[in-house]
Amino acid sequence: MYDVAVVGSANVDLVASTARLPGPGETVLGDDVEEHPGGKGLNQAVAAARCGARVTLVGAVGADDAGRFLRSIALADGIGVDDLRDVVGVPTGRALITVDRTGENTIVVIPGANSRAKVDRLPAAAVVVAQLEVPVETVIDAFRAARATGATTILNPAPARPLPAELVELTDVLVPNEHELDLIGHDRALLELGVRAVVTTLGADGVRVSESGGRSWRQDPIPVTPIDSTGAGDAFCGALAARLASGDELRAAVRFAAAAGALATTLRGAVPSLPRRTAVETSLAR
Repeated sequence: MYDVAVVGSANVDLVASTARLPGPGETVLGDDVEEHPGGKGLNQAVAAARCGARVTLVGAVGADDAGRFLRSIALADGIGVDDLRDVVGVPTGRALITVDRTGENTIVVIPGANSRAKVDRLPAAAVVVAQLEVPVETVIDAFRAARATGATTILNPAPARPLPAELVELTDVLVPNEHELDLIGHDRALLELGVRAVVTTLGADGVRVSESGGRSWRQDPIPVTPIDSTGAGDAFCGALAARLASGDELRAAVRFAAAAGALATTLRGAVPSLPRRTAVETSLAR
């Protein structure tokens, strides 16, 4: 049995660095370009694994060099890939990312094989995590299976879109950012539909948590000097899943996840920036 099963995307990220982000119709000169493994599913799986969890990734890649590369990245962090399918005739997903000198970014995702991800079987896990870079129907299937086994479900609703009521009802912990929450509904409405906790990441302002039963509280931000915010939300989600799977209460898990998300902004790239448990613990001990 795994601690965490991540149902989600795997992409190759092309990251361009520039002084400032271009406006509509504008061309700016870039400083550098790099290629990294990414995709919210792979990012969150690696984040959870580096935080000490036994992790498996459920998704799809193309039967191409990019797909083999991403599979090797998962294996390097000890992540199970038996349920990461090869899709013939469809390319591995890509993300085009632009990052400015303050660490802000814009991202365009081309799903590719991720659009063919499906859950033929869900590996046994204490926590099941999903995002919305794979079909919503696939996430619903995964969460139905998770509920049947008593697993905790965590949904990171990104990219943001209106959520089917059935998916909300199957979600234990919802982890949006501010912009995503604006699109999917107010904390109270989501809690009334059955979500156990809405954990809203606020960037430099920390984290706001609303729980069923009317409790709400804040987690202060962990101070760092950001370089690139790409992957910070995924670091948070993966770390949160790992700590909940280990038995932490929500408050302790959120504190740990906030530190992981902050540390992920101090390096460029998604997977390369995801911190290990020892680094997070050191940050929290300061």
